Amino acid sequence: MIDYELYAKIRHYHEHKGLSPAQIGQELELDPRTVAKWIEEKRYRQRAPANRSGKLDPYKDAIARMLEDHPYTAVQILHRIKNEGYAGGYSILKDYVRKVRPKRTKAFLKLNFAPGECAQVDWGSCGTIRVGSATRRLSVFVMVLCYSRMIYAEFTTAQTMEHFLACHQNAFDAFGGVPGKIMVDNLKSAVISHRFGQQPVFNPVYADFARYYGFEIRACGVRKPHEKGRVENAVGYVKNSFLAGLNLPDFRGLNQELRHWLATVANVRV
Repeated sequence: MIDYELYAKIRHYHEHKGLSPAQIGQELELDPRTVAKWIEEKRYRQRAPANRSGKLDPYKDAIARMLEDHPYTAVQILHRIKNEGYAGGYSILKDYVRKVRPKRTKAFLKLNFAPGECAQVDWGSCGTIRVGSATRRLSVFVMVLCYSRMIYAEFTTAQTMEHFLACHQNAFDAFGGVPGKIMVDNLKSAVISHRFGQQPVFNPVYADFARYYGFEIRACGVRKPHEKGRVENAVGYVKNSFLAGLNLPDFRGLNQELRHWLATVANVRV
């Protein structure tokens, strides 16, 4: 069953990252058909579970113990409990096994960095805003220093290469220097292609920019979201702390307010 947290992740990956149902299903280990169904839902609706498990109730404790001891399949468990008198169906058992099977988490190394060694960069989508008489998409560029978690953020009305590089320059000015490496998600402004198991092909404009400023580009691994967790958290922090409840009549003055928040709230944290 999809809970609200999982529903919110599906919406985030679809609306802000532009991932397809198949890609989201791969990220979250869900059936793409389930993902597609929940993308169509404009708001979360809790589904009441069907009360079909009466025949299975006497065997639930034994099933849980089996799964703790060994990763049995539902078919293997069915054969075992049938010998003990189970008269129910396979689909009920399969649903229950899927629900109670111990979660297998992917193991990965925690990334540690020295001061000044690395920064992470990403865009966040923040809805729309008035610019003069027009309505434009609002984006936020975020660069976070991996060691100190110091944040630079800037709102833009586009995610073009010009905006991407200008935001880098503004971040370097704000930090008073350039980190040794900048870790990017597989953004088209930075990475043209990055196939699984192969070296990334960097955007030549961004590669020239990196050579000029003397930093190394590091592309996050394919399907390894934990590698850019610092900047994803920082994007969420800007949205949930700075933007939450903020009245945005138009684009004018927005970045000035953001700079004040960075100086007095975000970057005074230890």
